[in-house]
Amino acid sequence: MPQSLQIALKNNSSSGQLYAYITGLAIQQNAQRCLLKKNGKDLYFPQQVSHVGSPLAEDCAIPLGPSGNSVTVTIPQIAGGRIWISEGKLTFLLNPGPALVEPSVLNPSDPNAGVNFGFAEFTLNDAQLYANISYVDFVPRIPIALTLKQSSGEIQHVTGMARDGLDKMVGGLTAQAQKDHRPWDKLVIRQGGRNLRILNATHGDAAAANFDGYYEPLVEAVWQRYASGQTMRINTQSGAGILEGRVGSNGKLKIGNEEFGKPNTADIFGCNSGPFTTGASPVRNAIIPRLAAAFVRSTLLQYKDQPSIPDTFYRQDPTNHYARLVHEYNVDRKGYAFAYDDVQLDGGEDQSGKVNAGDPLLFTVTVGGK
Repeated sequence: MPQSLQIALKNNSSSGQLYAYITGLAIQQNAQRCLLKKNGKDLYFPQQVSHVGSPLAEDCAIPLGPSGNSVTVTIPQIAGGRIWISEGKLTFLLNPGPALVEPSVLNPSDPNAGVNFGFAEFTLNDAQLYANISYVDFVPRIPIALTLKQSSGEIQHVTGMARDGLDKMVGGLTAQAQKDHRPWDKLVIRQGGRNLRILNATHGDAAAANFDGYYEPLVEAVWQRYASGQTMRINTQSGAGILEGRVGSNGKLKIGNEEFGKPNTADIFGCNSGPFTTGASPVRNAIIPRLAAAFVRSTLLQYKDQPSIPDTFYRQDPTNHYARLVHEYNVDRKGYAFAYDDVQLDGGEDQSGKVNAGDPLLFTVTVGGK
């Protein structure tokens, strides 16, 4: 059972102004919100403040040093953790509670809105280390790669994007916008004459990118197909096994004993609203990720068995071209582009860009894309 873990933070960029911040919930300290201190070994626990937007009492920025340098830190068990990497320092604030106000890419008045930053997500608990490169909110300009060395000697690696990955993805989104006249190009945030980040289409409203009505033609076609005698099959990958689904006379998609209404575009991009809202039923909660992923990847018309293989993803419009291009421009085609991007065939190759093991020895976060 890993009680603590060493993390190597490697600067593989051309910048000597990179900093790391590590945040999360300290499992062994009653799940208190914490940041790793600048010394890379102790925890800082924010204390109560009286004013909204109060500064932290400590500077928790860990300098990564010059290009080629590596800094090793040690963390205790942490849940809901993030390793933030930034070019220049980030501003974390406190609200009464105390509540930690983390950098936001959706609020143009946030003090970090113009800062080049990204993060990896992780949890270290009694069972394992689990970590991934997350693109669920945005693609950063700064590439991040993950390597996990286990006590067994096994090594897991997620390559991330190349140094020019963001710019190439911008080109792909621009071309897609010209093709289908949807605002994919508006998801690009620019700062100082360069592409800074790309927002997920889930957050299109923050960039005046309106996708209303985008997925509805696909939803209608799926409903027509499965109301006409065709049957889909959802492998719940749980005790419920494989369940058949068809649209009944009441207009609901019935999978096993669970009924689903038509999702709209926002439901599909976000995967957590409308018919994809989880609840008390474990069977429904097992169906939702597979059904939502099939809509995001646009596979339900050609393939009745879900999950389907990766070669079938994003082949038919409308589809999630943000997610398609995330995978296209990650060097190993792996990255968490939407909430259920970890859905895969039994025994299939992971698409979500995760590393995990019960015997973690050294976790390396490499920045720069070289």
